[in-house]
Amino acid sequence: MEVYFSLGTNLGDREDNIRRALELMDEAFGVHYDALSGMVETEPWGFESEDLFLNCVVRYMLDEPCRKILSECKKIEMLMGRSVHCPEFDETGTRIYRSRIIDIDILFHGEHRIDTDVLKVPHPLMKHREFVMVPLGEIVSEGMRKAFPDIFEAADEPKSD
Repeated sequence: MEVYFSLGTNLGDREDNIRRALELMDEAFGVHYDALSGMVETEPWGFESEDLFLNCVVRYMLDEPCRKILSECKKIEMLMGRSVHCPEFDETGTRIYRSRIIDIDILFHGEHRIDTDVLKVPHPLMKHREFVMVPLGEIVSEGMRKAFPDIFEAADEPKSD
């Protein structure tokens, strides 16, 4: 099944970070990705930093359970030096975002919808993030667009000036 991931980095050699994450994902999943978007450079989302992010979206064809895929992604983030793995929240319950060497988010796991405490797929904020939707739009299949009209119709609406 089609599994889409968003990769982002704003520390160190960003292009090398993405290349290394892709190599580690290929190794962990035992297969080479079958589609990779172009790279987009963006401002940090949800926090202030002088370091711009480099983002892309990648598609793998996998038959693994989503929890296993999530576990592999977390291992890769840790192996690459990411120190914070669980979401952090301030005293008001607002999510705290930080600079990172690599961030790997599962966007889609086939046509499944998953909503647990540790995993939400499709990624609940993706349709609000151009740094996800623009590269995703480059490689997403028509079948996925049709399976998730709630995500793609909102992203395809013209933006008012």
